[in-house]
Amino acid sequence: MTKVYRAYAPASSANLSVGFDLLGIAVRPLDGSPLGDFVSARELGPDEVGTVTPDLSIAVSGRFVHKLPSDHKQNIVYDAYELVKQRLQTAGLKAKRLELTLEKNLPVCSGLGSSASSVVAAVLALDAVHDNYFGPDGCLELMGILEGKISGSIHYDNVAPCYFGGMQFITNENHQVSQSLPYFDSWYWVLCFPGIKVSTAEARAILPAQYLRQDVITFGRHIGSFIHALYTKDENLAIACLVDVIAEPYRAALIPGFAEARLFGSALGALNTGISGSGSTIFSIFKDVDQATKMKEYLERQFIANQDGFCHICKIDPQGAYVEVLEA
Repeated sequence: MTKVYRAYAPASSANLSVGFDLLGIAVRPLDGSPLGDFVSARELGPDEVGTVTPDLSIAVSGRFVHKLPSDHKQNIVYDAYELVKQRLQTAGLKAKRLELTLEKNLPVCSGLGSSASSVVAAVLALDAVHDNYFGPDGCLELMGILEGKISGSIHYDNVAPCYFGGMQFITNENHQVSQSLPYFDSWYWVLCFPGIKVSTAEARAILPAQYLRQDVITFGRHIGSFIHALYTKDENLAIACLVDVIAEPYRAALIPGFAEARLFGSALGALNTGISGSGSTIFSIFKDVDQATKMKEYLERQFIANQDGFCHICKIDPQGAYVEVLEA
């Protein structure tokens, strides 16, 4: 029997209002169902010839497969294989001939770490099929390179939580990419993708090139106080710090219905309603699941714009990405 290495990488929400480019969480729907991408790796048999190159076949499936490029050489899974192949060749090793299958369950340019999910799952599947040659640190380096290829610069605020799970604070100091933070497990995160695309490049272009000194000080005060509140379990302080002075004042205009959703959430008792990553997904935090359910129902009625949209009540996923071995 042939072994199939199937990697899962969850959706993630970055920034969280208070932590522009520095905070992110992995998320899983309340019912336990997966919300993320899968990548499977299977070694080709001696009589099998790859469909993309002689050594590589790529197959795609999933709800958002129609958003992927038709040319598989433009798929991030292909880039991941080529990068792994190059690194192995540099070490005097040979990459295996593989069939890679991407199950694309996250919409692209959604604010849910779609590219990070594909990247993390692809690298983990490739590492597993190569007997875990790269290890955790090597995999993380490859993930950062591939994510940077997509977004134009390396940002770990989706990759780190997707890979490690939980809530991650991006440090990039002392040879450490991120650190896990404690979080309030009693919070329910309502995440809603309206079905419209907001590109990361567009969302970054709308931001000012320079900020007022007062805004910089406020940002630093908020994120410092927020992290302190997580460690001291001061929930009221944490909630008070969930204010975005960096991105949301400018990006809100890119997301129709966001202002109305925030007002509705506030009336329901939301702890905060903000933009997930660069959008168009928004999040709303509640301590009461019934309030979260009412917010979900409102967003499904009033915020979702087309058939691609969806809404989930989530908790923070403590596990992050993983690999399972199947028999084909």
